[in-house]
Amino acid sequence: MFFSGLVYAGDGATGRSDGGWMGASLFGWGGRSDSGAFVTPQTALALTAVQRAVTILAESIAQLPVEIYRDAPDQGRVRVLDHPVLPLLRVAPNGFQTPFQFTEFKQISLGLRGNAFALKFTRPDGTVKSLYPLSADRVQVMVSPIDRMPYYRVLKAPDGIEGMFGLRDIHHVRWISDNAYTGVSPISLHRDALGIAISTEHHTGRMFGNGTRLSGVITRPAGAPAIKDTAAIDRITSEWAVKYGGSDNAGKVALLQEGMEFKPLSMTNEDAQLIAARQYGVRDIARIFGIPAHMLGDLERATHSNIEQQSLEFVIYTLMPWIKRHEEAMERDFLKPEERLAGVTIQFNVSGLLRGDITARYAAYAQARQWGWLSINDIRRLENMPPVTGGDDYLQPLNMTSAGAPPPNGGKVADPAKVPTRQIAEIEGLLT
Repeated sequence: MFFSGLVYAGDGATGRSDGGWMGASLFGWGGRSDSGAFVTPQTALALTAVQRAVTILAESIAQLPVEIYRDAPDQGRVRVLDHPVLPLLRVAPNGFQTPFQFTEFKQISLGLRGNAFALKFTRPDGTVKSLYPLSADRVQVMVSPIDRMPYYRVLKAPDGIEGMFGLRDIHHVRWISDNAYTGVSPISLHRDALGIAISTEHHTGRMFGNGTRLSGVITRPAGAPAIKDTAAIDRITSEWAVKYGGSDNAGKVALLQEGMEFKPLSMTNEDAQLIAARQYGVRDIARIFGIPAHMLGDLERATHSNIEQQSLEFVIYTLMPWIKRHEEAMERDFLKPEERLAGVTIQFNVSGLLRGDITARYAAYAQARQWGWLSINDIRRLENMPPVTGGDDYLQPLNMTSAGAPPPNGGKVADPAKVPTRQIAEIEGLLT
């Protein structure tokens, strides 16, 4: 049997390639870290910074419109509006998910497990008609020693889907890989760093649950007789809390008798170290996912001048590699080989994410219009505005020509008095 010769490629999370693939596929993305915390995609996702990092990547990519383009002679790249795959990308990939939800699911699976899978249902002509999402915990990637191609063993679940599938039946997007077949899980790869963050959260919870935290104490002079009446003590502290506790009572003046004194308690060194450890955990998670720390809520080192630049760097250096993985996997799995050879591509439209503020954007449009590489309708399309009549004309600066070409009119400047009035009007019309 062909399938009996398949070799397990490893789950891509723990680097395991030994036997017991069922346990590895179901539980291989978890393990105990050096700090003692058991790190899995679920326990890591409970960290607020990990949850924000994973969802901000997924939501940023899922909100982008997807376009299909084709290289056309003498027209450059044109959009394809009648491709059979386009409804899957824009309307519904299956009967219960929206395109946003489907892409979000894939990216969350990538962020937690390094792999995203979907089962393809095709028409008789080979075109994809629907996509069914598969949990990465159910899929084991096998490699054939004959053709070195990946095959996918899907474990049975309540949906009834199970069995061995070839590459033509599975849509697979992977993160970085150390074996070329399965992506590495970011959670498993950075298990120890995330274990420290999880242990810090557990320590904080236990400290607040079992420890005592007072805002201050009321003291009496040394040598004064102790108040032994418990009811009197409770009455003094309760009245103090009612009269002077909370923001509504801030700024009030208190009167203490019998030499009593209120001493507020400041933050201890242990508290300060705990806060620093939690902040370090956020920055460590930001490094793992390549996200600016301010996008995870850490504004300590953020300024108004660098946040916009960091946001653009997030799009270019963080989002774009993820987007490219999705695009090329969709082209491989959704397009026919002859279409790809003919120049058909699938691309996310990221122009909206790369926009600067309105002043900088309009200045760039003005320069592009002036130098002739954008028309009015090109600009309007970038701003999601309908085209206007006559807006497809491109301007050409009159004081420029090709290098080495003789200057127009022998290098002589025309006398404005001899230029016909109609020609002057046409030139003014071009420049306005």
